[in-house]
Amino acid sequence: MLDLNLIRKDPDLVQKALKKKLCEVDFSEFLEWDKKQCALRREAEGLKAEKNKASAAISKLKEEEEDIQLVLAKQKAISARIKELDAQIAELEVEINNFMDSLPNLPDKDLLPGGKENNKVISEWGKKPELPSKAKDHLKLAKDLELIDYEKGVKLGGNGFWAYRKEGALLEWALLNYFIEEHLKDGYEFILLPHILTYQCGYTAGQFPKFEDDVFAIKESEGRGFAQFMLPTAETALVNLHRNEILKEEDLPKKYFAYTPCYRKEAGGYRAEEKGMIRGHQFNKVEMVQYTRPEDSDAAFKDLVQKAEKLVQGLGLHYRVSKLAAADCAFAMAKTYDIEVWLPSMNTYKEVSSVSNAKDFQARRGKMRFRRNTTKKLEFVHTLNGSGLATSRLFPAILEQFQQDDGSVLVPEVLRKWVKKEILTM
Repeated sequence: MLDLNLIRKDPDLVQKALKKKLCEVDFSEFLEWDKKQCALRREAEGLKAEKNKASAAISKLKEEEEDIQLVLAKQKAISARIKELDAQIAELEVEINNFMDSLPNLPDKDLLPGGKENNKVISEWGKKPELPSKAKDHLKLAKDLELIDYEKGVKLGGNGFWAYRKEGALLEWALLNYFIEEHLKDGYEFILLPHILTYQCGYTAGQFPKFEDDVFAIKESEGRGFAQFMLPTAETALVNLHRNEILKEEDLPKKYFAYTPCYRKEAGGYRAEEKGMIRGHQFNKVEMVQYTRPEDSDAAFKDLVQKAEKLVQGLGLHYRVSKLAAADCAFAMAKTYDIEVWLPSMNTYKEVSSVSNAKDFQARRGKMRFRRNTTKKLEFVHTLNGSGLATSRLFPAILEQFQQDDGSVLVPEVLRKWVKKEILTM
């Protein structure tokens, strides 16, 4: 959620910033709602104070056995007006909240405007591998080596699902073990989370109400949205751990990571270039999240990018880092860097990690604050997240980048202690 005071103070600045995200907004009517609501609140507060005085006067008149009818009539009129004002305030509150909920986070000033066409590659690591003359794509490799069973996945779950088998299951689990081991070394707290979350989790994360249709709702609600849903990423849960809490400054930063499957509808997916494991309804991911002081979030962002890169480097995969343009950043994010691995069969790079800084956007929605030691004032924390990592695109990249002339695939050295093999063969 954006800072309402900033909108009041400089709506033009906010309007120009949101335009970089291709979000055209006019604050004229909204500011009139806000102005009217403030005036109604002031009137209601004044009348409530007057009503309290009237109540005290009635008590005194009763003690003195004086007539209280005039005062009662006045108090009744005040109560009726307060009820009327409260109803008007509540109506405006709905309009104001709906408007505020529709506004994405402000992009960082250094981001280019627009969408994917303005994403900028800022670095590359390693070189594109030299492939065998008869190189296979990851679907063929996974099938020949009996690592992935796409047919059984569709049989059990429908389109967009697959099943890991034999060394495929070991390789997938090895990736997760590798990530967990590295994050523990870096001092992150490991958390195993519920896979079913409440609506408020999605709202705090900035995914609801705009992207309600992207998740699997599992329990309807009489009110707004739905009561529960399957988590689309561990970030949705991790950024709610301290919802409605006041943290101690000395306890920051908070560093967490979690492993979960991710459940997504992914409407409109499954194009030709997203075959196999590239896009699915369920995939595994380890996610990192930090809660920081505002002045520390830029350094935390760089740290998360470096950690994600280090994991891919440890696997020996060729990749690049892209700085996303404003409109390609997620709704709740002020800045995002994508780590993208090379998939030879597609002649393209695919994202395996997004590292993002939400600044105080999620914290405002979830009322997550800390008390500054020097001033004793409450301030919103900054929240950041980074995939560390998603496996469903790493797995195909490993198969394709490490395939050999005879159709076998080398296992990255860091994974061999879990896979128990150096090479996967038919």
